[in-house]
Amino acid sequence: MTTRPSVVGPEAGPNAPYPYKMEGKVISGFGRGSKEKHSHKPRSSASPTANLPVDDADTPWIAAIPSGVYFGYASLALPESHPDRPSTSAAFHIFPMVMSIGYNPFYNNTVRSAEVHVLHKFTADFYDAPMRLLILEFIREEKNYDSLEALIDDINFDCVVAKKSLAREHWAPAKGLVVGSPDVDGKLDAEWLVRSV
Repeated sequence: MTTRPSVVGPEAGPNAPYPYKMEGKVISGFGRGSKEKHSHKPRSSASPTANLPVDDADTPWIAAIPSGVYFGYASLALPESHPDRPSTSAAFHIFPMVMSIGYNPFYNNTVRSAEVHVLHKFTADFYDAPMRLLILEFIREEKNYDSLEALIDDINFDCVVAKKSLAREHWAPAKGLVVGSPDVDGKLDAEWLVRSV
């Protein structure tokens, strides 16, 4: 049983230096992701793992922030042929997300990566899809684990924290903008996530 809080961040909304912005095309990761995690134990959400390149030139802030788990929103420009593309005319669609920035010591990575768990059930991958991230708050520091099960338990709770924290007026965009999230009529500025390329 975790003793971590299930909601993080002030009620009044994100504080400086947040939000951080990041964008790129979804790339293939290390070949583990949610598929391996799902094969061991059910997740609370069938959230695929998307990887974005970590480029200090495009995101100069990324080298200075702590390795760990963050939450916010991801917007995806899914191709019209994708089975999970929402039936609206918008190019980008917004989803809640939780992400890890760091080395994932459980897997002994030597390269710092940004792995995004989109909190939505998808039936197909979306490699090469343009993705934008609005990173709103820090959840916890990166840590090592004695077992895959312990890692999955923490990831599941990270997802709970993200969903509860985003379901607040100053943490949610206007009603109807976020796919599959509680219909909060929020005040968060999400214009960057959906603007035209």
